Formats: sequence, C-alpha cells, structure tokens
Amino acid sequence: MTLTDAAHRLAAHRHAWQPSTALSAADPEVADLLSAEAERRAGSLQLLAGENLATEAVLAALAGPLVDKYAEGYPGHRHHTGCAVADATELLAISRARALFAADHANVQPRSGTSAMLAAFAALLRPGDTVLAMSLEHGGHLSCGSRANFSGRWFDVIGYGVREQDGLIDLDQVRELARTHRPKAIIAGSISYPRHPDWAAFREIADEVDAYLVATAAQITGLVAAGAAPSPVPYADVVVAATHKMLRGPRGGLLLCTGELAERVDRAVFPFTQGGAAMNEVAAKAVAFAQAATPEFGAYARRAVDGARALAAALERAGARPLTGGTDTHLVTADVGPLGLTGAQAERMCAAAGLLLGKCAVPFDPAPAAETSGIRLGTGACAALGLGPEQLAEVGELIGGLLSGGAPATAAARVRALAQRPGNGGGGPGR
Repeated sequence: MTLTDAAHRLAAHRHAWQPSTALSAADPEVADLLSAEAERRAGSLQLLAGENLATEAVLAALAGPLVDKYAEGYPGHRHHTGCAVADATELLAISRARALFAADHANVQPRSGTSAMLAAFAALLRPGDTVLAMSLEHGGHLSCGSRANFSGRWFDVIGYGVREQDGLIDLDQVRELARTHRPKAIIAGSISYPRHPDWAAFREIADEVDAYLVATAAQITGLVAAGAAPSPVPYADVVVAATHKMLRGPRGGLLLCTGELAERVDRAVFPFTQGGAAMNEVAAKAVAFAQAATPEFGAYARRAVDGARALAAALERAGARPLTGGTDTHLVTADVGPLGLTGAQAERMCAAAGLLLGKCAVPFDPAPAAETSGIRLGTGACAALGLGPEQLAEVGELIGGLLSGGAPATAAARVRALAQRPGNGGGGPGR
C-alpha cells in the first residue's frame, strides 16, 4: 500500500470514526459526544489558525502505554523508578527536535505554548523587569503583555506595533522603544502577523541594548521545520514553539535555546513552572518531529502557504482587505469592515455554513475588542486534508458569498463536499 493509499483510507476512517466498545460500555455519554465531534468535523472546514489535524501516528502515540507514566524530572534524574523507557523516549524527542531545528538545546516537556513562554520568562527575567513585545492590538499573544496574564502582571511590558500605511512591523519604532526603555528582553513574533519577521533585525536591536531575544514562533513552528519560513533559531536566545499547530503534533509546547542557556531553561520548566511531563505527549512530539523531517511534510507546508495566498486573493476579490496586502505563511488576516461587518459577525455567518474561522483585531481599528473588524484564518488543517490553492480559492469565494448575504445552507453543502471529497487526506505523513 502506498502512502497516498493509506492516507485516503485514513481520511475515510476519520469521517466514520466510532468509539471503542470499551468506551461505549463504560461511558456512553462521552462516547456520544466524541461521535458528535467526529461528525462535526466531517461536515466542516477547519480554518482556525491555532488548530490542525494530528496525524494517525501522533494519535496512536498519545493513546500508548506512556499515557499514565509519571516521570517527574529529566532523563537520568527522575524522582520515581521505572523510567528507563520514558528516558529513552524523551532523549529521542530531544535529539529529533535539535536536528530538525538545528538548535543547541531543546526542552520537549512544556504542556502548551503559553507554558513554554512562562518558562522562557522564568529563565531570563525576574518580576518587574521590562520587556518589549508586540502589542495585543497589533497581533501579540496574551502571554506577551496582557494584564489578564502573568506576563502583564509580573513584568513591565512595552508594546510595539505595525506601520499604518502597510501593516508591516515598524522596526524603527522597535529600535526607538528599545533605546528608550532598555528592556531585559525583546519578544519577536505574534499570533496574527502573516509576514516573516526580520529575525536578524530584531537580533541587531537586542544586541544594541544588551537584551535577550525571545522568538515566539508557535504559529510557524511547522513552517520553520519544513523550510517554508525563515528560522529564528540562529538569531534568538530562546525560541518558544508549539507542536500542535502547523507541526501537526500533539497539543504542547517546545523550547529551543542556546547551549549556554540550557540549564536555566530546563530548570525553568521543571521544577519551577510545572511538575512531571506528560510522557505520552513527549512520545507524540517525537513522532511529529520525525514526520516533519520528511519530503511529504515539506510538500504539505508549501501547499498550506500556496493555499493561504490563494485564499487571501479570493477574499480581496470579495471586498475584504487582506492585512499587509497578503501573506508569506499559512495565516490570512483580513479587514471585513469594507463589507459593513465586524469580525464577530463574519465569524458567526461563516460558522453557520461550516466554515470555522476566528475574529481578530485590526491595527488602528476603533472597533471594540469583543467585535473587532478583522478575521484570522489558517490553512493548515485544510492542507492536511489535501486541499490546495484551487480549493482554498473556492473557500474564499464561499466566504465572500456568505459575507455578502448568501444562504448558509447552499454554502454548507459545498463545504461538506470539500471536506469529504475523494482524495482528501494527502496532507503529509500519516494522512
């Protein structure tokens, strides 16, 4: 059986997912809920930028015998016995991550991207230190300065943004703010900026003010692994990554750092910010790292980027305004204000037809945060189903039709056909 044949069979299996006999007997209520989730996925297209479809091999590792193994500590230095296999698994994940990203050191234990960011702060900073990061209104993450989050409560976070004329990061502003505030760390990266950050320029600014450079690369981790986005690893002191977005692994975080910071980063993860790692997730991360090193994954990443460009162009033809004028990545952010809509309205209108996307802030937009004027989309899950630029352009047309008052029922039928079309599943290793 070829990889493509196996992928097609898996796609059909996922659409027809059924709970195990053991689950149905032990808890039919949960079994029914999981069946409903499988049916929801079968009738919709996932365009939420922070989600993707884990591969079959990743799912198998998550359900493996390490799921209930407690392995507090690090390989060779655990607090409980019986960890030989856990040690070997974690060492394998570390070696694969280091090779995949050409990093001096990797910590594979963080349970999420935010947990990894917390550990990065703990390794480099002390409460009260000044940090320069992208403002939330311009695309920054909650863990980079929100007052509702540890970062905004424990640190003095100064926000930088994008230029109003083109939506690109204002590096002149970054440099000026760095010189004025002399931050202990500068954070480069965001959750909704669709262009490649200039990692070298951020490194130069950080060096000028003697600051650490932290790259937040959760959205683009998989693109970096595939060579479809410039790597921050040669420039940043610490890279905060996620394993579940474009990498198609389990939900989890990853830290990459220089060799001189390795011990500080490890201690910041354990014992400072979390206890025993979820070893089934560590095993699944090892699987994802191996799969991301394959030619099939590279083709998947390129398809996601090409699809995003086609999607952005289709939305522009429909009357929306792509921020920055387009995209370099799997991300598309667009202003739907020209269509007389808020981002929240657009989100609801598309969800009614099975097109799942999210609202997002538009820089310099006066709309309240609960509504916004923007939408954020990601093509990772669609590319995992085998959808390419032609299909993503059609998705953009469907969105445009809905935002112009089209009938959700009509669009929903086409969405379901795209989600289940013959050939879906050719999205890289294990699909």
